[in-house]
Amino acid sequence: MEIIAAVEALSALAQPHRLAAFRLLICEGPSGLPAGAIAERIAVPPSTLSHHLAHLERAGLLRSWRVERRIFYAVDVEGTRRLV
Repeated sequence: MEIIAAVEALSALAQPHRLAAFRLLICEGPSGLPAGAIAERIAVPPSTLSHHLAHLERAGLLRSWRVERRIFYAVDVEGTRRLV
């Protein structure tokens, strides 16, 4: 992983709500969780959380997919592995 990408990923984790969401999704595994469940579990308003999840996804640490009207998020294993 290039240094700039690593700095971006680490800076994405350097915020309490983003770190909490990342840690939660690490525990959930590849099936992930819908955004609403993540918001409930870490006690962050959904509108605020969407910004944080997008930041983690742009940094290559999360992946997302849509199932009907819900957006699911899970840890991007390969992106996390590159960071480590």
